Amino acid sequence: MTTNGATAFNLDLNDLVEEAFERAGLELRTGYDMRTARRSLNLLTIEWANRGINLWTIEQGQIPMVTGQASYPFPIDTIDLLDQVIRQNNGTTNQIDINISRISESTYLTLPNKLAQGRPIQVWINRQTGQTNPTTALLTANVSSSDTTINVSNSTVLASNGFVNLGTETIYYANVNGNQLINCARAQNGTTATSHLAATVVYTSNLPSINVWPTPNAPGNQYTFVYYRLRRLQDAGTGVTEQDIPFRFLPCMVAGLAYYIAMKKPEVDPNRVMSLKADYEQQFQLAAEEDREKASIRFVPREMFY
Repeated sequence: MTTNGATAFNLDLNDLVEEAFERAGLELRTGYDMRTARRSLNLLTIEWANRGINLWTIEQGQIPMVTGQASYPFPIDTIDLLDQVIRQNNGTTNQIDINISRISESTYLTLPNKLAQGRPIQVWINRQTGQTNPTTALLTANVSSSDTTINVSNSTVLASNGFVNLGTETIYYANVNGNQLINCARAQNGTTATSHLAATVVYTSNLPSINVWPTPNAPGNQYTFVYYRLRRLQDAGTGVTEQDIPFRFLPCMVAGLAYYIAMKKPEVDPNRVMSLKADYEQQFQLAAEEDREKASIRFVPREMFY
């Protein structure tokens, strides 16, 4: 007997939702059924992010560091960082990766001089929502594409440092002096530095970011922040696309979606709902136990004496 040699089985969104409805003892009949299933599927993937690390959503990234700049943004879909180092002499034959310690918000807050310069040795990871919101502050003067000082009508509605949006450009400012944002780093988060007219509305930009200490004392490839981040799973899509998961999580996703749908349908027997929940938990445990690092781990004791 010969096999077909294919290993490409997957489920697009339509097939996945139909299978979940059938497990719940229901039929997929209306456009609203598909809409509510997509909503449940997006909530399901967010739940997975809260349950722990999904290995296929780990991505590496690099941020070139700028002299005197303390804060640097991440992609908006970043959940958290797993590991990070400072790379010296990036791209050369003598590049070196040096550990940088992660600290808490309270520890960063108590640093007496946050703009001190040197090789960064500590990092606070600021896990923000990525939302952009308008403020009551307006530009009081035109801003060119190279200005590093920005005049606003009311700085009290802004943080002492952070990110703002002017039009399509994201700008980092290190300090506030009266109604001036000073020591600005232009074109952050992949945007382009452009000119802006007076009376432009200033938006706050709550980007996930890092704050390093000390701030870098050298530009270019001297210091690069290299990290592995955990990103969000991609959205469910509109119908024909496959999901942002490896094949081994398909049974878990179908079981979870069937449980989510059954909870919303009053005609489903409560005993069946509990059975679907138990099946979902079992399928998730099976998938999660397989989706893990399989390298050996060695623990080395460390002693400290006072």
